[in-house]
Order: sequence, then structure tokens, then C-alpha cells
Amino acid sequence: MSTALSPLLAPMLSSAAMRAVCDDEAYLQHMLDREAALARAEAATGVIPANAAGSITKACKASSFDLADLAEAAARSGNLAIPLVKALTANVDADAARYVHWGATSQDVIDTAGMLTLRAAIDALLPDLDRAIAGFAKLAHQHRNTAVVARTWLQHALPMPFGLKLAEYAAALHRSRTRLQRLRSEGLALQFGGAAGTLAALGDKGLPVAEKLAQELKLPLPDAPWHTHRDRIAEAASVFAVLTGTCGKIARDVSLMMQTDVAEAFEPSGEGRGGSSTMPHKRNPVAAATALAAATMAPNLAATIFAAQVQDHERSAGPWQAEWPTLPNLLLVTSGALTAIVDIAEGLQVDVARMRANLEATGGLIMAEAVAMALAEKIGKSEAHHLVEAASKKAVTEKKGLRDMLTKDPKVTAHLSADKLAKLFEPMAYQGASQALIDRLLASLEKK
Repeated sequence: MSTALSPLLAPMLSSAAMRAVCDDEAYLQHMLDREAALARAEAATGVIPANAAGSITKACKASSFDLADLAEAAARSGNLAIPLVKALTANVDADAARYVHWGATSQDVIDTAGMLTLRAAIDALLPDLDRAIAGFAKLAHQHRNTAVVARTWLQHALPMPFGLKLAEYAAALHRSRTRLQRLRSEGLALQFGGAAGTLAALGDKGLPVAEKLAQELKLPLPDAPWHTHRDRIAEAASVFAVLTGTCGKIARDVSLMMQTDVAEAFEPSGEGRGGSSTMPHKRNPVAAATALAAATMAPNLAATIFAAQVQDHERSAGPWQAEWPTLPNLLLVTSGALTAIVDIAEGLQVDVARMRANLEATGGLIMAEAVAMALAEKIGKSEAHHLVEAASKKAVTEKKGLRDMLTKDPKVTAHLSADKLAKLFEPMAYQGASQALIDRLLASLEKK
């Protein structure tokens, strides 16, 4: 399954495990596994002789084939399966050669190999997902009482527990884990339909062979071949793209928290990590950048897969071929994004003191809603909002704290004592249902 990531760039944008899954030789072996399984299935159902199946299975080793020769021949024939079947036929004895690829078509081989690749890709992602989820869950427990600025439109909004933010990361990743598990068990399917999806070449043996072939490959047997119905591939692409997007969202937050002016949380540091070629003081968010790069690429790769759903009649020319390089690249960048997030989840460095300092950066304005809601209980929401808004504007103009402005306003102090106001300016006293939400999010991680 050819990829567009060069050997120089691939380690920056993908995991070693996924590079092994998407390796050309690994993909070729999936195609050969499918040919060997077909031969065994047909032997088991009496379609071909048993000794032919043995000879074909023995010859189905990717290391025995020349990838460069196959690639050159594929460019002439239009797909990789045609020269592969020809080469496989030449590698078996004369009796077995008569039965190679019996009753199948090129797309059966390529699509089924794609399904096997997707299954291996999911298996490569799940351990990293588990690590990322566990890392953020642990951090959420540690920081459930750490106050941090909640930001909307990149502006200070309200205080929130940092643990809530971290628990949201874990839960979002867990939802992607659930999608991947569901895709693995329900969304993958054998492709076997012969030339036009009717299994005509096998007569009344078509369905028995298909059932046995599905068992051999441990793939679900669909109700019918799906040559030009690409919803399964599109669903897979969406699941990978969603995971990459979640990784990108987390990375965006971390890169913003690492800004010099914010400095609340940081990727793990290390020798030679995140440095600048000219500025010795720099600490760049390299893991976040990897995840953000992947999240930039993934939607466009997924869009190509979605566009390839529009195929003509029973076998298509063009859209199907567009999937071949696109899907493995989507798998690769998804793995790169997740690897980066694992790094962050397991090594995030949190500056609690800086978080507290940033809460104070607006001179108490971040607690304006808390005061307004407490005052509203006494004088109504509209009037309370007006009073706190006026005090806030005056605090900004005079460069003083909001609490000072409020304690000098008799319309406020008539209803809120100095002690009450002091309590209203404690960030963690105004967190609503945050602790319950953290518990709910962490509990959701236990769901299968």
C-alpha cells in the first residue's frame, strides 16, 4: 500500500507501528494472504484440489516477489493485483497454476487487503489510545482542584478546574476508541464478488466459498459484494479523521498554554527537543505541532475518500484508484497525531502557580459573573448585570481591581457584605457542577 510520506518525513508524522502496517511489503502480504485463503476455502468446498491449495499457500510469501517489478507492471495493467496474480501463478507448480485466483477479480484482492490493513491499523492505534486516555485521566485526578482560566474566544471567561479540561481530553479520546472498536468488529468486511459482483464463475459454490473465505481471514461476511459501494471505507476514514481532529484540539490547547505570555502547561522537555536553530532560549511545542499538522492533513485525505464514494455501476474506473494512496496516508498521519498526544498525556508539566497568577491577571474581572449572579438574587438579573458591568468598566479605566470598585459602591454593599464579596472572588468557589462533571467523564472511561 504505497504512501506519499518520504523516509525523511515519515518519522515526524507517523508512528513506527503504523509505518509497519502501511509498508508496501506488508500490504503485498495481505494480498497474498487473501489469495492463499481463497485457495484453501475453495479446496475445502471442493472447487479446487487440496494439493493445489497447499502449493498456492506455500508460494504466498511477499519476500519472494520483486516489489519494483510489480510496481512497473501495475502501471501498465492498471492495478497491482493483475501482475501479482501473474507472478504467483508462475511461482507454483503446473497443476496448482490452473487454480490461482480461481473465480475472483482484482478488486476482490485489493479491497480485502485493504480491510486487513485497516484491521491491523486499528490494532496499532489502540495501545497508544489506551496510554493517552490513562495519562489524561491520571492528570485529571491530580488537578481536579487546580484552578485555571477558562477561555472563550481566546479571552478570559471564568475559572474552571484544570482537571475538567483534562478529563474532557480523556473522554473524547475514549469515544474514538469506542468508534475504532466498533469499526473493527462491525465495519470491516470481506470483498468477494468476482468480475461483476455475482460470483458467477463459481456457480452454486459462490456463497459456500465466500463463507469459508471469511472464516479463513476472520473478516465479517457481508450480505453481498460491495465493489462500488464504498460506505465502509468512508466510515473508516471518518473514524480516523475524527480521532486526528481530537488530537489536534488537544494539541491546540497545549500549544496555546505553552505561549510565553500564558506559560501554564508544557510538553515534556528533553535534550535537543523543541529548540531553535538560532534562539537558544526557545522551547517550541513540537509534539503539538505534529498533531496539528496531522489534523490539518486528515480532513482533506478523508474528503478524498468521501469523494471516491461516487462510483459508476458495478466496477469503477478512477475513484477506486484514488483510495489506494489516500487511505494509508490517513492512517499514517492519524498515528502521528496520536503518538504526539501520548507524549503530552504522559509528560505534561503543569505550572499551578502560573495558572493562579493568570486568574488574577484581570484584577478580578474573571469573577464578574459570580458577583452578578449573587447580586441578582437580591435585586434581579438585569439590575445586577448593569451594576457589575459598570464597575468592571470603571476598574479597567482606573486600572484597579473589580473587588475594590464593588466595595465602594453602596448599591452593591447594601446587599453583599465585604466577607461575602471576598468569598465571591475565590475562583474555586465558583465552579458549578465541575466536580460532578469530572466524575462523570472519568466514569465514562470504564464503558466499553
